[in-house]
Amino acid sequence: MKHQEIRDKFLKFFESKGHAIVPSSSLLSNDPSVLFTTAGMQQFKPYYIDPSSAPAKSIVSIQKCMRTSDVDEVGDAVHLTFFEMLGNFSFGEYGKREAIHYAHEFVTKIMGLKIDYVTVFAGHSEDDTKYADSESQSVWNDEIDHTIQVKKVYGTDNFWGPT
Repeated sequence: MKHQEIRDKFLKFFESKGHAIVPSSSLLSNDPSVLFTTAGMQQFKPYYIDPSSAPAKSIVSIQKCMRTSDVDEVGDAVHLTFFEMLGNFSFGEYGKREAIHYAHEFVTKIMGLKIDYVTVFAGHSEDDTKYADSESQSVWNDEIDHTIQVKKVYGTDNFWGPT
């Protein structure tokens, strides 16, 4: 499958679920905390602060992103500098439960892929589970498919953050 077909399927799927399609913002960010747009949600930060200012309650986008924090490592299997993030966003219309159901439907029914495991945030450490995401774990185990392995990821194991 070519990348454009994946992009089209993603946008059409979420549009069918009531999301407004929003174009990618510039790689040069309006956010004063960064030079480049580094994440798919970055252009929507004002809407998280004031959801009533969002152009729609649910949005889907394909955002161009650039990261240079690990530029010396570029070229191996896990480091990138320029990429696109496909994202769906809700500003008060739905939460984790619905987002998980949408993700499962898109991956398994639209893309035809099998899910072997998912990860959920288990807390900052094994000793600090105050912020563990039991809601997501419950949705995967009780509503989606109890045979999908749910792996717990602690803050110290989270590879998405800066090093």
